[in-house]
Amino acid sequence: MKQVPNLFTLLNLFFGCIAIIFILQNGISITDGSDGNPFVVYLPEKIWFASLFIALAALVDFLDGFVARMFKVASAFGKQIDSLADLVSFGVAPGMILYQLLRMSFMKQADGLNISLWMLLPALIVPCAAAYRLAKFNLDDSQQYGFKGVPTPAVGLLVASFPLIYFNTQSETIVSLMLNKWVLYAIIFLLSYLMVSNISIMSLKFKDFSLKNNLSKIILVIAALIAAVFLKWLAVPVVFIFYIILSLGFKNKTT
Repeated sequence: MKQVPNLFTLLNLFFGCIAIIFILQNGISITDGSDGNPFVVYLPEKIWFASLFIALAALVDFLDGFVARMFKVASAFGKQIDSLADLVSFGVAPGMILYQLLRMSFMKQADGLNISLWMLLPALIVPCAAAYRLAKFNLDDSQQYGFKGVPTPAVGLLVASFPLIYFNTQSETIVSLMLNKWVLYAIIFLLSYLMVSNISIMSLKFKDFSLKNNLSKIILVIAALIAAVFLKWLAVPVVFIFYIILSLGFKNKTT
């Protein structure tokens, strides 16, 4: 039974790898005139499929810890493999999403095809920050009911929402913002900073069932449900911002 949580962790990694595969499948047009009747086949971007697999990775990431506690088989090995899986699913995959969004942003320019690779590489700061944050977390046993810095899965889910927002919104303003390279650069650096910082961020684990110790979590859950009803996918970044504000407001301890 002690390997059951690790199987969930590997499933997290598996879903993260599938997400990356979908991110790398760019939208293309194929023209075929070999039979004398030319036609064009358009294969759209499949990046939004990656969002769904990152969400699945987050689900099994939650379940592996739950299963480990249920079977009382938590181990140092499980902690390490969990971080390796998280790095792929919530670090590398979101970094690739940001890379593709930057690429799409520059493609709107007249010289988009000639843009330097160096202009897209800042997206890779996110997986680097995720690796740093996960390593720091593994060496700090005090972060059980609170975090120092924003947890990597929260950042991963936030970035995963971007394609869903982009492909489902009717607002030209939101589309314009999501393909604005300066906005994307700001998001990259802000999220990277939040991960490696020592800002006290609340954990969603319940230490007990008292209202006093769980008020911030209850408020967050209620706000998330309301936002989901009225804002749909846009609720994810709104809830993320509220999550940070609540954490700062309640001054959660990381011990």
